[in-house]
Amino acid sequence: MRRMTDSGAQKAQDDLMEDQEAVNLAADWADISQGLRKDLGHQLHSQWIKPIQVGGIDKSTGTLDLFLPTEFSANWVKDRFADRLSLAWKIARSEVRDVRIQVHPGRRQVADLRLHSDGRRPANDGADTSMMAIGADTLGDTGFTSSVGLDPSLTFAAFITGEANVLAFNAAQRMGATEKPQFSPLYLKAATGQGKTHLLHAIGHSFLQAHPRSRIFYCSAERFMVEFVQALKANQMLEFKARLRSFDLLLVDDIQFIIGKASAQEELLYTIDALLAEGKRLVFAADRAPQALDGVEPRLLSRLSMGLVADIQAADIELRKKILTSKLARFAPLEVPGDVLEFLARTITRNVRELVGGLNKLIAYAQLTGQEVSLQLAEEQLTDILSANRRRITIDEIQRTVCQFYRIDRSEMSSKRRARAVVRPRQVAMYLSKVLTPRSYPEIGRKFGGRDHSTVIHAVRLIEDLRQRDADMDGDVRSLLRQLES
Repeated sequence: MRRMTDSGAQKAQDDLMEDQEAVNLAADWADISQGLRKDLGHQLHSQWIKPIQVGGIDKSTGTLDLFLPTEFSANWVKDRFADRLSLAWKIARSEVRDVRIQVHPGRRQVADLRLHSDGRRPANDGADTSMMAIGADTLGDTGFTSSVGLDPSLTFAAFITGEANVLAFNAAQRMGATEKPQFSPLYLKAATGQGKTHLLHAIGHSFLQAHPRSRIFYCSAERFMVEFVQALKANQMLEFKARLRSFDLLLVDDIQFIIGKASAQEELLYTIDALLAEGKRLVFAADRAPQALDGVEPRLLSRLSMGLVADIQAADIELRKKILTSKLARFAPLEVPGDVLEFLARTITRNVRELVGGLNKLIAYAQLTGQEVSLQLAEEQLTDILSANRRRITIDEIQRTVCQFYRIDRSEMSSKRRARAVVRPRQVAMYLSKVLTPRSYPEIGRKFGGRDHSTVIHAVRLIEDLRQRDADMDGDVRSLLRQLES
């Protein structure tokens, strides 16, 4: 009897500890969520962060579970906020070593693919929204919606343009405007994280504003194939086709994932033909050009490339700086020193998504720990991102590029000649060696004919000053930077 009493008491004690743990987690999450609301703004926070439910901590691994109601929202939050959420929880609770973002077990459902005769999907609160119909049947009191299935933050106003993406941006604006575009389909080609998905969402928002009663179909190619197969198995192909062809704008992301699926390719081909014949608009996005899509039948390739193929190039350093500056507005009044922005723009070069993610992570860490944003903090907290992006540029490579640019012999980098036509290129090469390599002043001096470190310091300061006063010198340095970083 005593054992039973002790067992019951222990169970009650365990239950009490679990309840207290849940209360503590809830309190921590309230603080973290409030901080994210200030960083992200009310709209983004309400749509993506507020629905998060906190689960328990696996004591053995230090993993905290965070739950969202749908697969789409879980993936969206994981892609964009995983690092920030993980950092916030690590700071709040020392035992948390990682966060796991997933669909709540009680809400996980397979998307209901039954279709009404008019092409609408039955109501399903837990359905995956990565393939979303938007239009008259989802309108609110405002007459149109820009939030269902489309990220409200991905608009044309939020897209920063430069030489690398201006063609794609202008083409996307035409596709979403009131006037009928001169080309369709529009094919956006860009590497991961360069803005093609942003433009897809922006087109959707713009088109809904210009055509309030229109119907939009937005999905990934992978999701298109899943629903195609489901409809095929359920013997509902007629409904599936009717639904696809009832839309005014078709937006398909990651079209490269439709490779090798013959039946799905054929259906997409017929859908493109049907929509084009009715003057509808189509936009596709992929990480490669149509001609580079292996396993795609020639007829579909010809349809994908018959309109306009707009290439988004990797952002150059000037565009990366503009993007960082634009993102700082939402963190006001927090200040980020210019040398930190310059460092991030020059170092994180693989894609824009990593660049913005690095800035967000740095600012989140500074805000949550009360530290000031500095170059040292950036180097300490962004180690993984920086090491993945850092391309090893050597002093030999810099000297060779500078000599080619100024048309002087390579030996002049180490010579004792003092002619201006030789000295100035040599000083530029020293300056670039300090900016683009981790080498010290004495190490750089040794690579330039054994010169003293004070000579290198003088050259660096001189070129920095000339860049401020001399537009030609600044132009030369910018051109050399682009060559060396490309």
